[in-house]
Amino acid sequence: MSLSSLLAAAGPVLSRRLERLTDPAGGIFAFLPLTLALLVMLALSSWQMVWPTSDVTRYECYALAFWFGGQAQALAPHIDCSFLPAQERHLPPFHTLPIEYPPLTLALFTPGLLVPSAYYPLLFGLLMALAALLIYWLLLRWGPRGAALAFTLYLFLGEWGLALLRFDLVPAALTLLCVLAAERRHWTAAYSTLALAILLKIYPLLLLPPLFFAEQRASATAARSAAYDGGEKTVRSVTERLAQALACLRCWRWGNLLLCLALVVGVTALFALLDFQGAVASQLAYFAQRPVQIESSGSLVIWLAALAGQPVRVVYTYGSINLLSPLVPAVSTGSTLALLAGYGLVLWQSARGRMTFTEAALAALLVFVATGKVFSPQYLIWLMPLVAYLTATQRRWLLLFGLIALQTSLIYPFLYTRVQDATQVWRVPGFIPLVELRNLLFLLVTVGYLLNLLNLRRRCASPSLAPAGTGATGEAEGQA
Repeated sequence: MSLSSLLAAAGPVLSRRLERLTDPAGGIFAFLPLTLALLVMLALSSWQMVWPTSDVTRYECYALAFWFGGQAQALAPHIDCSFLPAQERHLPPFHTLPIEYPPLTLALFTPGLLVPSAYYPLLFGLLMALAALLIYWLLLRWGPRGAALAFTLYLFLGEWGLALLRFDLVPAALTLLCVLAAERRHWTAAYSTLALAILLKIYPLLLLPPLFFAEQRASATAARSAAYDGGEKTVRSVTERLAQALACLRCWRWGNLLLCLALVVGVTALFALLDFQGAVASQLAYFAQRPVQIESSGSLVIWLAALAGQPVRVVYTYGSINLLSPLVPAVSTGSTLALLAGYGLVLWQSARGRMTFTEAALAALLVFVATGKVFSPQYLIWLMPLVAYLTATQRRWLLLFGLIALQTSLIYPFLYTRVQDATQVWRVPGFIPLVELRNLLFLLVTVGYLLNLLNLRRRCASPSLAPAGTGATGEAEGQA
């Protein structure tokens, strides 16, 4: 038999195999791509698991300090818990909370204490692998064809060295669950999962106003409200419009929003009874006082000023490599103004029905990352499930976001491992140009998505949703 005839015979078989990879009914075989990717990622990131100062050991220190108080360092002498404030090393159990994370993250940090300390990073990595598998299954089951494979590609390209060592996959999975529930009008489930995500990370709070707008537009009372959707033409005076808008407030559905806020405030209050500083104040102060990180978009201004003679220092503070310069306050203010402008545009389009909730969720996160003082590599994890769910295998997104992911993994861990002192990474040839090129591409994608340039908001049809215009949110899909 000739080679051509063998290939012809094998073609249909290979085609069926590939179809099973994107078919939710494909059984265990459908999970093969992500499973293989996770195994490779676990092997490639294993060298970081033995670091005494890695993110995972930081999580272990927080868990030990909460459950055992000042005995944390004595219980795990091989890891470095020196970052804990000196006064907290003498506190009794249940009085030490994470400095930079919401207190409920202890639920993710604690399971690793059930095994010997040397295996804590491995167990934590396996738990994060389960979170990745959950995202994959959700995309496979309810996303458009190819969405799960796109997520696998993005995760492997951009986060092979970090995804299993951070807990960002968990809030990312919860935000995806929120989106899936909202598109199917399961509003209580959407708000509840969003509340859990907020209790693990602050960033999902950005999704709360768009979710509220989506619920109101989906309700019959909000749809009839002229003040909300602009459909009433008989109201002419400003006074009448204002009165009608105020009357509309009574028509809106507030129950689910109040439920979400009650969950967030209630859980936070329980931890505040143990340690108010750790439950509330320390997180706010931590984010407000952070300087400009070396990989953030604002770093370009500081580097250009340094070429003109402005002094700049590179330091390790707040768990990242940051820049200290007289321009930091101005850059921070500019970043905040850009965030407010971009997020305000998202809210305006969401309230006007020009963005669906899912589109607004992705847009809000794009703006937050693009304009933030910090652009840590793991921030892309927040975006990957939503990008995959909305765009699946669209070539434009695979190219743009795939390139952003690849550049991010080249920055960390590849270039960071070229030096022993991370504060000297800026001296590595190509580091600063690569960071700024990645940031420029990310900014272009963000602006393009906000303004729907190049039709970036075009989404792949999901088989589990109704056709456009009659979908779960009651909003027209893909409107500019």
